[in-house]
Amino acid sequence: MSQVATLLAIADAEVGTHEDYSNGHWNNKQKYSGEVPGLEWSDYQAWCQTFQSWIFRQAGLADLAPVTASCWTAVNWFKQRGRFSEYPAVGAQVFFGSGGASHVGVVASYDADYVYTVEGNTNTNGSAEGDGVYRRKRARRDDYLFGYGYPQFAEGSVSADPNAAQFGFRTKATGDVTDVGGEAPQPKPEFEPFPGAAFFKNNPNSPIVTAMGKRLAAEGCSAYSEGPGPRWTDADKRSYAKWQRKLGFAGTDADGWPGKTSWDKLRVPKV
Repeated sequence: MSQVATLLAIADAEVGTHEDYSNGHWNNKQKYSGEVPGLEWSDYQAWCQTFQSWIFRQAGLADLAPVTASCWTAVNWFKQRGRFSEYPAVGAQVFFGSGGASHVGVVASYDADYVYTVEGNTNTNGSAEGDGVYRRKRARRDDYLFGYGYPQFAEGSVSADPNAAQFGFRTKATGDVTDVGGEAPQPKPEFEPFPGAAFFKNNPNSPIVTAMGKRLAAEGCSAYSEGPGPRWTDADKRSYAKWQRKLGFAGTDADGWPGKTSWDKLRVPKV
């Protein structure tokens, strides 16, 4: 599964998630701030860019995008690296408002007239101060749309930029699978199902173990001195125990042997 596909699957799986509601109104309290190290302070504040930081981290791609709660800071992060364009690309961050400082989403697809996005802190009207994670359809030539930040994906991506090659991307051709016409895409998440407790206790040598280890490292739960690799080791077990404790488990529920509940929350990309 490519980096772009993993990122978009994680983003799309969050569609329908809402911030908290209290005293008759939405209050900007959400899970994403607390799950991005360094952004805990941003809870109860506008969280569209925090959501972007979260999905890149969940995909194990935190180095490819800015870790920030500020759209303005994110725009400048991409510009300083020469990775900002006025044309859409699949997997790019799309910025809105003056200087791109008002709002942000991730591009799931585009056609000649629209970009199709997944956005946090919006609503059915496309507000920059909404209540949850939504799929949105945005007019490419709307004055409100400022531009696009291009992450440096290992496999590149498809872009409408005539000079896409300078970013390591390719220009989308007619009939490309990302040409969705007028329909917003609804990618389905592809994560490894829990292989069962016995799988890990039988000393597996599997790419699933490597993928699991990478996700544990992305979650800040690494106990690896090298790796991770395909062979299940004590380092995998210690790392997984850290993940279980992070989820709030204790005692025998945090012994490092994977269980279905903690595995499903880890979201290991399908190999």
